[in-house]
Amino acid sequence: MTIKLDPWGAAIPENYARVMEEFGISPFENLLQDIPDPHPLMKRRIIFGHRDFERVLNAIKRGENFAVMTGLMPSGKMHLGHKLVIDQLIWYQGHKSDIFLCVADLEAYSARGISLEQSRKFAVEEYLANYHALGLNLDRCHIYFQSTNDAVRQLAFLLSKRVNFSEMKAIYGFAGESSISQIFYPMIDIADILHPQLKEFGGPRPTVVPVGIDQDPHLRLARDVASRFQKEFNFILPSSTYHRLLPGLTGEKMSSSRPETAIFLTDSDEEVEKKIRNAFTGGLPTAAEQRRRGGDPTKCRVYELYVYHLLPDDEKLLEVNELCRSGKMICGECKTKAIELMKDYLKEHRVKYRRALPKVRKIVEKV
Repeated sequence: MTIKLDPWGAAIPENYARVMEEFGISPFENLLQDIPDPHPLMKRRIIFGHRDFERVLNAIKRGENFAVMTGLMPSGKMHLGHKLVIDQLIWYQGHKSDIFLCVADLEAYSARGISLEQSRKFAVEEYLANYHALGLNLDRCHIYFQSTNDAVRQLAFLLSKRVNFSEMKAIYGFAGESSISQIFYPMIDIADILHPQLKEFGGPRPTVVPVGIDQDPHLRLARDVASRFQKEFNFILPSSTYHRLLPGLTGEKMSSSRPETAIFLTDSDEEVEKKIRNAFTGGLPTAAEQRRRGGDPTKCRVYELYVYHLLPDDEKLLEVNELCRSGKMICGECKTKAIELMKDYLKEHRVKYRRALPKVRKIVEKV
């Protein structure tokens, strides 16, 4: 059965290996030994796949110019799943990358019905201020809103000349009730990905887009379109890396529209405790049985919080894993530990956020 990836859906792939085989994605771990100071997300195989990352890696090793392109859809609160990309951007910024940060307000309008005014408020208060608080230097990023970027909109129109509806339908599965904005919007996304390679933005040059696997349809189309316009723009096919989607606390993908699935960066201590206490785990029906037989961290959403965010120290992570499997630490104890770590993290983050918000408002005023 053919695998369908939906950039706007909520499903998590059950078999990443099969997805890689189906869509021709290369394993990232084969590059690890050549990467200077690899990010923990790389070492823990959370970043699991890539397309043509060698181009970017060569630029990093030679100290040459390269770009990173990413975007945010301002449609709700920022959660830990969104943080995965920002962690990577901070790493790239440390390697002298040129970061392009798109506020996808046109996508928010088309897919979620959110006004441009609401999008700007969400972008500043829920995303960009949190990005800055997390450690991303926004002064060194090219921030723009899709609705006000003439270069992106013009490029989208030019590129659409060589993309037909049959191709779009095959990639995105548009149905008869799809609006024209939903059908055309992917071309805006393709222009976002490719515009850092225009001469006026410093290109052409290697460009990488770090995404969850659900966004791969955009990357496949962007690479196809880039190849069709190499004569006109000298595009280098964009590279991409793929990270595992952070599972929601209840099992599905973390989503801003389903608060019970996600830890938001603005959650109170009470909300954090309630959500983690109710999280799905790999434990057994009774404490006695779990102490005797042990738990399964590979099925546990709380353990995923440790892997992705709470325990950057590999030795401490391994200790939690072994305590779970041996039955020496049962789910209630594990959740208590995770709750305390998350509360401490968010307490410190709130202080940084309050300091970041006024500065970010001034930055966005100039955009």
